[in-house]
Amino acid sequence: MEEKPWFKFYPEGLPTSIDYPNISITEALKEVAEKYPNDIALIFEDFKLTYRELVELVDRFATALSDLGISKGDIVALFLPNIPQFAISYYGALEIGAIVTAVNPLFKEKELEYQLNNSEAKTIVALDVFYPLIRKVKNRTKLESIIITSIKEYLPAVKRVLGTLLKKIPSLKVPRDSDVYFFQELLKKYPPNPPKVEINPKEDIAVLQYTGGTTGIPKGAILTHYNLLSNAIASAYWGNSDLAKEAVKEGVDVKDPRTFREWIRKRRIDVTLAVLPWFHIYGMTVTMNGALLNSGTVVVLPRFDPVKVLKTIEKYKVTLVPGVPTMYAALINHPKISKYDISSVRYCVSGAAPLPPEIQRKFMQLTGGVLIEGYGLTEASPVTHANPPDPTLKTVKIGTIGIPFPDTDAKIVDLETGTKELKPGEIGELVIKGPQVMKGYWKMPEETKATLRNGWLYTGDIATMDENGYFRIVDRKKDLIKYKGYSVYPRELEDILYEHPAVKLCCVVGIPDPEAGEIPKAFIVLKEEYVGKISEEDIIEWVKERVAPYKRIRKVEFREELPTSAVGKVLRRLVREEARKTK
Repeated sequence: MEEKPWFKFYPEGLPTSIDYPNISITEALKEVAEKYPNDIALIFEDFKLTYRELVELVDRFATALSDLGISKGDIVALFLPNIPQFAISYYGALEIGAIVTAVNPLFKEKELEYQLNNSEAKTIVALDVFYPLIRKVKNRTKLESIIITSIKEYLPAVKRVLGTLLKKIPSLKVPRDSDVYFFQELLKKYPPNPPKVEINPKEDIAVLQYTGGTTGIPKGAILTHYNLLSNAIASAYWGNSDLAKEAVKEGVDVKDPRTFREWIRKRRIDVTLAVLPWFHIYGMTVTMNGALLNSGTVVVLPRFDPVKVLKTIEKYKVTLVPGVPTMYAALINHPKISKYDISSVRYCVSGAAPLPPEIQRKFMQLTGGVLIEGYGLTEASPVTHANPPDPTLKTVKIGTIGIPFPDTDAKIVDLETGTKELKPGEIGELVIKGPQVMKGYWKMPEETKATLRNGWLYTGDIATMDENGYFRIVDRKKDLIKYKGYSVYPRELEDILYEHPAVKLCCVVGIPDPEAGEIPKAFIVLKEEYVGKISEEDIIEWVKERVAPYKRIRKVEFREELPTSAVGKVLRRLVREEARKTK
């Protein structure tokens, strides 16, 4: 890649291009396990798995999947929170060339059915408590087998027994139907001897990651092994860039990930907190692949709880805490934060939503570590930009998403045609090129053609770049609502509202909220016969029963009419502008 203005702000010694190995994701994991077999890979509620143990379980699960009829190119759905079974299933499926599609554990029936059908998943690995939901939709999908696990399976014996006695651990007795298999039984039954499958990392799909984009119609981003591995490696390079200068002085080939990784390990082993959900590409890449494929230790938490996070950081001396702004805000504002020693944290990256400067500064004061803002999107595996992890903050520009990662090119193009590159300071659309960019959208050729043009990924985000190559997002995707870092898509909610017999016309927009960032608000025109008979609570409850909690409608306003175009399309932009003025 030609000289770019941002290169001069790279940490000294950090290469602008990396020699990524052309291997599969599971091969990369096995390389680490071969070198560091006795090192701790995963910690879950004090239960520890070494790399050797993790790889053996991965091999056993891969063998089981193969015997169940899963082969290269088949889709395996993971309907799991952050627990060891997610990692075992993920790497096991990828080892035999299967494709993983991760499902949000908060999904309701309609959402689950859509993803299973669109992906054509043949097998699903799920928590026992999700079994009734899966059973409801199975006959309307192509699922052939259901593999059931429990959150208790990798708890230490004392916690497992205590949790059961106190009924704090949710569980469900699942019937032994002919299409149901049990995770632990499969691991015990099958040897760690999966079939050898030839994988072309740059071509073969590893993950089908669903994203709504701006249309609200969930789309499966096709991510290859090379997409994911290159991004995991680049993320690890960025987090360890403070050591690059010293490595170069000692003659280390920093462009070689294996060499650089081994040199770094002589100086430190990072402990990453995995509280970002693994079903989301941010958590999957940064806290799972990024940590494990680079020989770190991952402390796994199924959900975010401020006290639990603080206790975990103190207990395991966590060094890396990737997260979202609302998470950092909850931590620094917790009344008991001073009771915990979180000084082990050296580096954090915030994504998914704009990072308020005050939160950034206060978090760094409390930990002594560096908190920087970055940027990414599902279609790019996901990370493309970040501020340099500079403890002096001299190369950190607060309010920007930073500069592009190694091997990643980015520019701003005009909004009208997308073909003219704009000058620094001009506002346009952010487009990206790099090894992490997806192959396209699953079964959506037109959407793929519109998003991938001449080798560039058109993000749909409006941005600007300064003369030094630092990028700033001016506005998010046209209609996307960001609720506590989660993406909420208006069209999905509108489709559900239109199912209500009283709704004649509707529009959902995001309105600013000091705690959540944005909340979904519905503007509704009722059918004449229902005017005065339907309340705001009726509408909120209607949606609540049909979507994950973070997607719920928070406010409703009834109108006599909504602005529409000549063809009758509701003009959401006008509704949004008015809502923000009068909120």
